[in-house]
Amino acid sequence: MTRAESQVRNRARILAAAHDEFAERGFRDVKIDDIAERAGLTRGAVYSNFPGKRALFFSVLADAYDVGRGGGVRGEEGAGPLLDEGRDGCPQGEEGAGGLVGEGRGGSRPGAEPRGGDVGWVLGAVARAWLDDPVPAGAMAVWREVVPQVQGEEGSRLAFAELMTLYATLLGLAMERLDGHSGRRMVRPATAALTLLQGASQRAALAAHPATRSRTVSAAREEEDVVRACERLARLDPGPAPLFPVLTLKPYSVDAPWAPPPAVDALRGDPLTLDGDGLVVFLGLRRLSALEDVVRAAPAAMPITLVAVMTDPGEHGPLARFALARMGAHLRAAVPAGGWPDVRIVCDESGRVAATAGLPSVDDMTETAVRVSGGRLVRRADGRGAGYALASEHAEYADSSGPTRHTDPPEDAGVPVPARQAEAPARSEPSGPSGHTRQPAVNPVDPRDSMSAPGPKRGDERRKGESAWP
Repeated sequence: MTRAESQVRNRARILAAAHDEFAERGFRDVKIDDIAERAGLTRGAVYSNFPGKRALFFSVLADAYDVGRGGGVRGEEGAGPLLDEGRDGCPQGEEGAGGLVGEGRGGSRPGAEPRGGDVGWVLGAVARAWLDDPVPAGAMAVWREVVPQVQGEEGSRLAFAELMTLYATLLGLAMERLDGHSGRRMVRPATAALTLLQGASQRAALAAHPATRSRTVSAAREEEDVVRACERLARLDPGPAPLFPVLTLKPYSVDAPWAPPPAVDALRGDPLTLDGDGLVVFLGLRRLSALEDVVRAAPAAMPITLVAVMTDPGEHGPLARFALARMGAHLRAAVPAGGWPDVRIVCDESGRVAATAGLPSVDDMTETAVRVSGGRLVRRADGRGAGYALASEHAEYADSSGPTRHTDPPEDAGVPVPARQAEAPARSEPSGPSGHTRQPAVNPVDPRDSMSAPGPKRGDERRKGESAWP
């Protein structure tokens, strides 16, 4: 056995032992020495793979989802199955089965097609996938600890909040692609549904009796009520679309090679090659909410890759992988492949992708975007709004020759698109408590500069085969 194979084997044994210890005794009462003894390894072997107990806890969750969709390590001798069987030896999905990931109660339908663009059904399917998730159903002692451990440290708390915002963004954008009402913004209804589901799952975890895993009739009825409530949230009036931020960044030209390492789409679990043309946005875990503006501004034919970077990859990397893999599992249960937003997501725990783009140092507040063409970096922007700045540079092509990914609100909504100031700073005025700014009227003749004139629509949903990005 090679050294690399031995490391993989030891890591699998540690994760299996940690899973059992956390499930049986809870996070607080488990010590690293207990995990090492159960795994048949030394304390040093545990710390050589994981920086601490919290990092190991998040890694247990992340690894379980990775194995559940075909990644990770399964069936190593002495490691114990994380997914194939539950704590009682039952196949996953049967009554009494434990484990962290696997088949749920059968309510979710992976790859199911929504009925006629019914976005209410989409929210209901996501709700069923969330509530069927065997993380709370099969290992309550582990699930009870998720939120306390996330809230126990500021970095984890803020990162998880942004990851949930990213979840709502991706779900809302998918719903917009499936919605028959052009121009409806669905991110706010998606946010409301996820907020409801987060509370419902926590309540279920707190109320569950540790000696039983069976679901009572009343619990099943409560869950069905939650599903119906989520379906109705699709009819929530999202109000006028928020104004895009006024750009004060100045993207600049660069000429550097682009040879990124192989990566994995953290949302879909598929291997990726990142050397193609398109827009690559590097966002720290506290800046993930910036993705929505990037996707809405970019031309439909422009490939977008989000690279998530972080200050503490040892602890927050597994947390991000867990959250992203769980998002992907829920979306697969509700949204057909063609309805997913055209965004690839990479969790860059090692920092190798960022280093390839000339970012040797990254943190939770990083925001940098690069445009790739012909295997080279040709444009770059740094700072808050960097991705939107580069995406907006090509908006005029979408206005004249093709659509963008998502539509603006109808003209009668009375919300104009603010003028983009990609090359020079401009004075801005606050538009409300959301922190967005709006561009004051400079030239009343140009409707984009006048707050009284309706703004131009940037195009409908992308049509098959149509290119908008030169």
